[in-house]
Amino acid sequence: MRNLHLMLRNSQDGDMVGAMSSDVEATTRARLRALRLQRGWSLDDLGARAGLSASTISRIETGKRTIGLDVLVPLARALVVPLDELVAADDDGDVVIRPTPTGMHGATVWQLSRPGAATTAVKMRVTPTDRAPEPQVHPGHDWMFVLSGTVELTLGERRVRVEAGEAAEFSTMTPHAFVAVDAPAEVIMVFDRDGQRSHLTHHP
Repeated sequence: MRNLHLMLRNSQDGDMVGAMSSDVEATTRARLRALRLQRGWSLDDLGARAGLSASTISRIETGKRTIGLDVLVPLARALVVPLDELVAADDDGDVVIRPTPTGMHGATVWQLSRPGAATTAVKMRVTPTDRAPEPQVHPGHDWMFVLSGTVELTLGERRVRVEAGEAAEFSTMTPHAFVAVDAPAEVIMVFDRDGQRSHLTHHP
């Protein structure tokens, strides 16, 4: 946040150059390139989403153009990344995440990744229930690894048992839900942003 506040102050003064330290600026350029490649986007793809030219983005990534809010805001919006995270220094925050349990709709959830990340990793402990959860549908993919117990995964009309030590990955455009079988089960799940909004605000 300190870097973002400094940029905002400097932009009000009309000085976009020097708003960030050279180390933070280099980190921001590397983040922009890594996020673009992670999504499989070309310079043209990101440019179309951000309303910037491919050559402008290329110069930003290679350090041939200064970084200011006029380009960071549309880039952050296109990449769906909070602006303060895009310009954060590498040493902001702790490396080790110490999750705390949260009770939610018959499950206990430990969030294993930082808020605002492109993907969210959680540990869930679910108990058997007589009431089947409502299947969810959303864009993207979900990934699950069963740590202990057995879960029954519903995918449309199919029901698949996933045992401890097994993983499942599936399209989330298929109506899906899972329940513990016979005894409590613990799973690790990785969601994209759509999955996080769906699963972490509804029954798992």
